[in-house]
Amino acid sequence: MLHGETLHSALPQDIPWWMPDHFVFFGAFYAVLFVILGGLGYVILKSILHAKHDNHGHSH
Repeated sequence: MLHGETLHSALPQDIPWWMPDHFVFFGAFYAVLFVILGGLGYVILKSILHAKHDNHGHSH
């Protein structure tokens, strides 16, 4: 980091993307976050659809 340079927040507009270490770290961070949240969303959607399919036509 350059003298006097600070990160005000973790939002992408405040990140000095031209610095390779920031680019690599936050690029990997957001990629992993996207994969985790995408997988979580897939599992939740699949379980909701599976629950609707199981309850359809059954009267317990």
